[in-house]
Amino acid sequence: MKLLADITITILLLSFFCIIHSILASNKVKKVFQNKFGNLIAYYRIGYNVISVIMLITIYPYLPQINFTLYDLPNPYDLIILFMQLLSLFGIVWSARYFSAGEFIGLSQIKRLRSGNHNPEDLDEYSTFRIEGPYKYSRHPVYFFSILFLVMRPVMGLTYFIIVVIFVVYFYIGSVFEEKRLVEKFGAVYIDYQKTVPRIIPMKVFRA
Repeated sequence: MKLLADITITILLLSFFCIIHSILASNKVKKVFQNKFGNLIAYYRIGYNVISVIMLITIYPYLPQINFTLYDLPNPYDLIILFMQLLSLFGIVWSARYFSAGEFIGLSQIKRLRSGNHNPEDLDEYSTFRIEGPYKYSRHPVYFFSILFLVMRPVMGLTYFIIVVIFVVYFYIGSVFEEKRLVEKFGAVYIDYQKTVPRIIPMKVFRA
């Protein structure tokens, strides 16, 4: 009975984080913020990131530590998995080269506002559309390599497994909403990109 309660609490807490995170990332909320506070929308991204970190720090201590191991890979399989995890970390770094760290963190938006170059139509982020590097194979390579990094675990406990499942689902759902915003911004060009490059997993069968 306690195991079921711990699993339920873990799912509810992580789902709460994902839902709030998604709501705050929506253009609808950003536009409401912009209508109310004007150019202060330039501070939205950095505020969004700070709130996300605070939420994770707040939630983590309340996650039950379920003492149940799903698997523990023996040598040399554990080393192979760790090597794959290392490769996925390189993949994340590779993907990050093709977007602005300043935009992601929220510092570039503030810099543009202070220099008088802020465009209200950008909301909280200026984005460009480029098909380069890993984006030629996956529309969301950061999600793909992040999923690999999470999954490639030589020892898998039940708590960690629940975290992985929830975040994999969250990445997929998040990509759906993110692409709605991208289609709204880039139109037919992005729709054509969707038709030729898979969403997350770089295989044609997973193109949708």
